[in-house]
Amino acid sequence: MNGHHVAYIRVSSVDQNTDRQLADAGIEFDMTFTDRVSGKDRNRPELRACLKHIRKGDYLHVHSIDRLARNMVDLLEIVEEVTERGVTIQFHKEKLVFTGEENPFQRLQLQMMGAFAEFERAMINERQREGIAAARKKGKQIGAKPKLTPEQVEEIRSRVTAGEQKKALAHEFGVSRQTLYTALA
Repeated sequence: MNGHHVAYIRVSSVDQNTDRQLADAGIEFDMTFTDRVSGKDRNRPELRACLKHIRKGDYLHVHSIDRLARNMVDLLEIVEEVTERGVTIQFHKEKLVFTGEENPFQRLQLQMMGAFAEFERAMINERQREGIAAARKKGKQIGAKPKLTPEQVEEIRSRVTAGEQKKALAHEFGVSRQTLYTALA
């Protein structure tokens, strides 16, 4: 094998562990690019650097399809861009390899796996929405708690009406002016 072995790793947040991705690939990577951001789109600094770095004859290794792209359009565009440049891309979890050779079965496999990844992401989002709705129905607080109580808002409102400055009131109540303006709206 003449080309370099390049790894692309992505986790969704800074505190997630990247160790499980490609750890058992049995390959010594010449270069590894690691993003710690959502995969919702292609605007990821390390992905851009990785795509800029790879050259004809290289091998791009990705743990799984959903680590590279969260939707079918991005997946197909990235794989096509990479393989057209003469780079082989391998998804280890799915055991799929794409070389850019015109192979209808390879393309079908990629589209099917990408569709499954996109569907799985949609299901996760749906379950999250259902969980939030159920929590709200039970009266649970969703998001940050209000910084001002309804009583404080009423007091501030009457004091503003009496002529006091909003900036001074925001300072007194320990909130930003924007928080105060939002509460009064």
